[in-house]
Amino acid sequence: MGKVWAATIANFFLPGLGYLIAGVKQGLAVLWLLGVIGLTYVEFGIKESEPTLYGIMFASVLIMNLAFAIDVYRVARKDVVDSEPAMA
Repeated sequence: MGKVWAATIANFFLPGLGYLIAGVKQGLAVLWLLGVIGLTYVEFGIKESEPTLYGIMFASVLIMNLAFAIDVYRVARKDVVDSEPAMA
């Protein structure tokens, strides 16, 4: 379960990284990581010049990161549960 939680936390802070840790959705994970880097660059770029847009973008990214964290938790947990031997 440690890997599941590590993937969940990683995906919250850096969407895509958690999928790589969990070993799932690896192709998409790389694309999400690239997208996150771009969004972070834009987010910090508008912080001073467009504070209203920055607030909206910050909230939107927070919601998306939460969704990514929940998704990797569910997927990784299912993999762990499915790989456990059945109780007789």
